[in-house]
Amino acid sequence: MDDWDLVVVGGGPAGSTAALSALRSNPDARVLILDAATFPRDKVCGDGIAPHALDVLRELDVDTDSLIVGTDPITRLRLRSPGGSEVVRPFARPAYVVPRMLFDDRLMHCAITAGAILRRHRVHAVVTTPDGVVIDHEIRARTIIGADGAESAVRRHTSARPPRPGATAIAVRGYTSAEYWPAREQLLTMTTMHWPAYAWVFPIGNGLANVGYGELLQGTVPSRAHLVQRLHALLPEAEPATLRGHRLPLSTGRPNVGQGPILLTGDAASLINPLTGEGIYYAILSGALAGVAAFTPDPARTYRRTLRQALGRHLRHTDAIAYLGRWPGLLDLGIGAAIDSRHAFDHLVDIGLGSGRIDARTVAAIGSHWLRQKSAAARGRSPHE
Repeated sequence: MDDWDLVVVGGGPAGSTAALSALRSNPDARVLILDAATFPRDKVCGDGIAPHALDVLRELDVDTDSLIVGTDPITRLRLRSPGGSEVVRPFARPAYVVPRMLFDDRLMHCAITAGAILRRHRVHAVVTTPDGVVIDHEIRARTIIGADGAESAVRRHTSARPPRPGATAIAVRGYTSAEYWPAREQLLTMTTMHWPAYAWVFPIGNGLANVGYGELLQGTVPSRAHLVQRLHALLPEAEPATLRGHRLPLSTGRPNVGQGPILLTGDAASLINPLTGEGIYYAILSGALAGVAAFTPDPARTYRRTLRQALGRHLRHTDAIAYLGRWPGLLDLGIGAAIDSRHAFDHLVDIGLGSGRIDARTVAAIGSHWLRQKSAAARGRSPHE
């Protein structure tokens, strides 16, 4: 039997961060990362890296400049509401767009440099034993961290609940010329058709942009032709050479994090922001917390507690907003408030990309915009006039 202190299944941001965190808390630990792919490898994603994710990595002594080299900082965000309102403001802190082919490989290199061992292996069976976990009858570990994505093999061997109905999205993305969009500006354009749904443009800084379209699954799984048609309807200038699809299990406020010596992180734990589809920050944060919890007497209990402390209220707030957001008018009000208030804009961005929560000042800004809108409608004028 091949013995390890910790086995991490999946070498994406959650898995590499989990290995880094584990080795930082226990430098002598034997940590193995298993992944079915050979790195570098692509991963279907919007490629956006929020500053919140880089904050977590800096706390693990990662040289984050090495992760974003070759890309330009994204300094502005343009939001178009379902009703057609638009706000353009600078980010409080710049974000980045790094293709996962590069970002995941660079972060994996950091984990290997810290002492982790990477092995190409597809996991089929996970069995809990009195003293740990056995993987495929040949690898034994005290703790296992499932960081193997939305179709997690580790998750299937736990009692974790499947995503509830209405908590899964599907999207397509590709790369196209960035010449049609302002440099260093991200675009999110929402639409009432098949709501909730939106398209995005994320410039990388190398002449290309990541473009895509996603919508919430509501009954029948939409065809690829439908997703492509909606992308071109919202972004007619986009002509990506290749489009790939992926499924996003959205957070519902109470993520399944595993049991006993089996921990789930990132997409495997359905940790994807239900408002924006952002998942890398959640993946890196959950990976960091799972890595520390891995060597405690009760890893799942410790991890559940620390994740709840870090994200509990935020996840409950995003779940509530996502539920209320089934009414497109609420998003119109939110973007209207962001036009009126810099605080509201920054706070809404923090909720969508980081761990922000609803605050009274933002609620007041939304309420104020609603009153202004009602008054303007009565006078036949725009609320911003």
